[in-house]
Amino acid sequence: MKLHELNALPEAKANKRLGRGPASGTGKTAGHGEKGQKARSGVSISAWFQGGQTPLYRRIPKRGFNNKRFEVKFATINLSDLDKFFKDGDVVTPEILKEMGIIKKQLSGVKVLANGELKKKLTVKANRFSSTAVTKIENAGGKTEVI
Repeated sequence: MKLHELNALPEAKANKRLGRGPASGTGKTAGHGEKGQKARSGVSISAWFQGGQTPLYRRIPKRGFNNKRFEVKFATINLSDLDKFFKDGDVVTPEILKEMGIIKKQLSGVKVLANGELKKKLTVKANRFSSTAVTKIENAGGKTEVI
């Protein structure tokens, strides 16, 4: 057996010699083309990189727990509104407020705030009251009831 009669093993195949002059066919840019991020040395672009576009993981909605689902929100009404829409001695309930169109939705309940003056004796039934609203209603001769 002579040297020229030996078969080359597949794993003994020579690597492509890049950047070794124009005659090699892979000279100058060494198969990287002209300019651009991938033509530079030290390039490492992650698989999820989208070329400056907002990445997919930031475009899709977030998953997981959020306390907003359990938020307690109250429909609010001021004393000035009660004084304007009701007569002396009336009983005010959330249902009546909704029927009259003073509040649109009851949500988790109705809260009475102390904005404005109350000059009529009203019995106000609501889920919550501000402390100042309670004193103003009682000073006018009315009553407050927490439902």
